[in-house]
Amino acid sequence: MKIKEKKEVEIVSDILCDVCLESTRVEGHSLQYAILQAHWGYGSAHDGERYEIHLCERCFFQAVASLKQERRTQTMFSEDDKDKLTDNFGMVAVDDFFNDGGRSTDKP
Repeated sequence: MKIKEKKEVEIVSDILCDVCLESTRVEGHSLQYAILQAHWGYGSAHDGERYEIHLCERCFFQAVASLKQERRTQTMFSEDDKDKLTDNFGMVAVDDFFNDGGRSTDKP
């Protein structure tokens, strides 16, 4: 026997970028956003703090560009060439259309 009832369910209808406050909805598609998150643990200066920052595509790549520049600055005088910044800074997969891992960007 089936017993049915209507229930109210909360859904996420949109996510706004925490930097520019624009919607992350792509016209005709779903929400497209990145999450920068941290959970600081024991011994950290920020012990017990959690952060979750939602970024639209534009703001995400602006943040990546800023981090790349910071790495260039930090390693400017490094004599170890393997530590030099590459174009795929932070990227772990390409062609990952179905969230199945795509192709790895790791070098053999």
